[in-house]
Formats: sequence, C-alpha cells, structure tokens
Amino acid sequence: MPLLRDGRTVADEWLHLDDAAPLPPDGVAITVSGERWDRERQRLLERRSPVGVRLGNGTPVERLVPDLPRLGLIALDFPRFSDGRAYSQARRLRRAGYRGELRATGNVLQDQLLLMARVGFDAFQMVAADAERRWRAAVGAYGHFYQPRRMAG
Repeated sequence: MPLLRDGRTVADEWLHLDDAAPLPPDGVAITVSGERWDRERQRLLERRSPVGVRLGNGTPVERLVPDLPRLGLIALDFPRFSDGRAYSQARRLRRAGYRGELRATGNVLQDQLLLMARVGFDAFQMVAADAERRWRAAVGAYGHFYQPRRMAG
C-alpha cells in the first residue's frame, strides 16, 4: 500500500510489530499496538530508537498525552469510510501538542484526504495504487477555507 507524505509516495521506514513479535534491537524504528503500549510502556520508553503507536478509532487518545514528546508516529485507523472517529482523535492529539507524524491508515479514500490533512494528518496509507494523483486531485479541489487548519487549544 502506498504511503504518502507531502503528496509523494515514500518508503515506510517503520517496522510495525504485532503483539507477539519480539522487540528488535535499538536502531530500528518500531510501532506497536495501543494494547502493547499499555503493557510494555516503560520498556518501550527506554528504547533509544523511534517508537510509534497504532490506535484503533475507539481508543481514547488522552492516555498518550504524557508520552507525546517521545512518540515519533501515531497511526490512527479508519476501518470504514463512514467511521470518522479518527478525525476527532487526530484533532485532540494536535491540540494536545503532538508534533510527530500522524498517519491515517485503513480505508483512506481520496474524498477524505483534504479533510484528514486539515485536522492534522500528515501521512496517509492508501490502498489505491495511484495515490499521488488522488492526492493532487483532493488538495486541488478547494482554494479557500473559512476554518483554520489544525485548530489550536
């Protein structure tokens, strides 16, 4: 699946571990599930390599607030196009001061890209093979907005 950053397809430099996988040595950027983060938080915080968390869209993001400066990536899931809870999660994370990569995963569609970017997502994992073209079409659709981007506190 293509990963978009700044409208360009990029390589995913993160190793996405499942809950049973052993932790690799330092030097490898990893993501873990929210459940694994809860279980192994201290051990993960002690790593000298980037750590990220993958959250389901029903997970309260406030539990990550104390650790936001240490997290290099937070991936939020869109299981269906009609389920927009990850939009709210993204907005709350940015309002809480999160400055790392905020990645949309799952059912990420062209029609949602612009709105996702406006609430704070800066990376998008899409199923569509022509993701760059879809990005250009989405961000070029509107030239003016009445609401500010990434609403502050």
